[in-house]
This record gives sequence, structure tokens and C-alpha cells, in this order.
Amino acid sequence: MREEQNEELLRRRFQELAERSFRQDRPLFTGFLSPAEAQWALTAGKKARVLTVLSGGYPDAERVIACFSPFPEEETPDFPIDALELRWPHQSAPAHRDILGSVMGLGLERHCIGDIVLEAERAILFCEHSMAEHLRDSLLSAGRIRLQTALLSELPQLSPPEGTEWRDTVASPRLDAVVASGCHLSRAKAADLINGGQVKLRHLPTLRTDAQVEPGDVISVRGFGRLQIQEIGSPTRKGRYPLQMLLFGDKRKP
Repeated sequence: MREEQNEELLRRRFQELAERSFRQDRPLFTGFLSPAEAQWALTAGKKARVLTVLSGGYPDAERVIACFSPFPEEETPDFPIDALELRWPHQSAPAHRDILGSVMGLGLERHCIGDIVLEAERAILFCEHSMAEHLRDSLLSAGRIRLQTALLSELPQLSPPEGTEWRDTVASPRLDAVVASGCHLSRAKAADLINGGQVKLRHLPTLRTDAQVEPGDVISVRGFGRLQIQEIGSPTRKGRYPLQMLLFGDKRKP
């Protein structure tokens, strides 16, 4: 019930912001949004008859800021996004959860923070412009790992994450069967993850093991990574469905 109430409040807030953009004839920005929230923002902009542009600071960002604008897209102002570079000389790399935990421990709200992109020797943290200097001066560690934090003068050019291609056949294009295949689990274990609220389909939590999966869908499985469905073929003579997907953050258990 609380999640439904929060969703309704956010939808109303986006609608009010989009309508205010139309009335005041000026662009207005949200904070960083989850993929599901970004879809709500797009719906609000369409209803208010304003353009909605999304940006997370780099291509294919998961968390994005929405700009409601009465102007053409080419006239969209710069998004209020800064990037911080985090380094850890002569130490093992921190985990994503450790960096995020340290950021949230500074008292920031989640909408102030975008993606955290881990690379071989550094991490890039995207944040709202108003929080950048505070983070630069205060983000000194992630877990037990000391950080060197620098505010970049411009947004870095990051490549979209590369997924690992995975092909299989499944008994059905149901969510439990696809999760079992992509995460190398038994179907019963996949069902337990879904029933336990550990799985998102199309960026929204679902408890339905029988939810139908379609090409283009994104499935997030906590502790295992993300699955992007590329193709689901027609049933074979044995009644199984050929499946092709990309695995991101592949942590399948052998």
C-alpha cells in the first residue's frame, strides 16, 4: 500500500512539474529517477503537451533526470549533472554497494545521485550539480577503502556496458523460466527469488512467476545482475522456446 501511495505522489508531482513548465514557458528538471519513474515522467510530459528529455550523464544510463520543456529538443538547456571520479591507489576496488552506502551515509537523498559506473581503476559517480562539491569534499571512503575524489570539469565519455550473449531454450517464456536460464538456477529457485521480491520486470517489481516475457524486456535479479531479452523464437518440435539475451553483471552460480 505504501509503495502505491508513493507512486501516486510521484506521478502527481511529475504532472504538476510538467504543467508548470507549459504554463511558465520554461524548462524544469526532476531529480534522478529510476527507470520506472522515468516512464511516469514521460507520461506526465505527454499529458501536459511538453517535451520530456531524459539524461543520466552518459549513454544508456539507468538513473536519469527528466527535463520538461515547451521548446524543441535542440533547445534543451544543459542538465544539472556533474561527475565525480573516485580512485583507490594501491587498494582493491570497492564494491558498488559500498560506494552507494557511503554516499547515502552523508545524508543525501536518492534523487540526488545517478549511476555509479565501476571501471578497472576508477569509478564515476554522477550527481546533481548542487551536491557535487559536497560530495567531493566529504566522500573519503567506501567501506574500508580510502578514496581520492575529484570533481571532473566535464562529463566523461563512457561507453555503454557490454553484455555477455547467452542462448538457451526454455519450456515457456514465463518469468521464472527465463530467470532460471539467465541466472543458471533451478526453476524452483528462480520462483523463490520472484516470490521474495528480488526480481524486477520492465523496471517494476513483480511477484508473478507466470508473467510473460517479451523481446526487449529488461529483467533485474538482485544479486545476479540484469538480463536484456533480445529474441524469443517460435516453439521447436519439442515445444521449447529458443531464447537469446544479454547478461550484465553476470554472477550466475555454477
